[in-house]
Amino acid sequence: MKLIGAACALVLGSVSTAAMAEAYVDYTPQKGHWTINAIEVDPNHVDDYLTGLKSSQVTAFEVLKKRGLIDDYKFLVRKGYMKGAPTVLIMTHVPSDGLDDPDQARDQMIDKEIYAAFSKEKGEAMVKGYEKYRTFIDNGDWKAIDMKK
Repeated sequence: MKLIGAACALVLGSVSTAAMAEAYVDYTPQKGHWTINAIEVDPNHVDDYLTGLKSSQVTAFEVLKKRGLIDDYKFLVRKGYMKGAPTVLIMTHVPSDGLDDPDQARDQMIDKEIYAAFSKEKGEAMVKGYEKYRTFIDNGDWKAIDMKK
């Protein structure tokens, strides 16, 4: 019995050692990060939500892109529905983690530019409408990784 226990421990030890990946050897972290918002939207209102995002979020994302604070954005929609699971993912790519640092002059200028294209009042009205059929599930920053071949 002791022999079986020792053999299992040896196998488990070698598996965990073999499975340890090394940064820049087995994979390479990429610059920047993706900020991903996962939202559950009532399946009867996904089109309404996407239409609203087109006029509100895309306007803001284009300003952020023009200013270099993001370099890409995507909207993903789940095929099928499961209660409590995300239906829509809103993704923005920040090219450098340092761009998340606050900069009062820059941030206030961006707000002013966004509100010139899409008023704060209109945005607040749209959000009130969204609250009837959406629930935020998750919001996180994700680091892209390239796996070595």
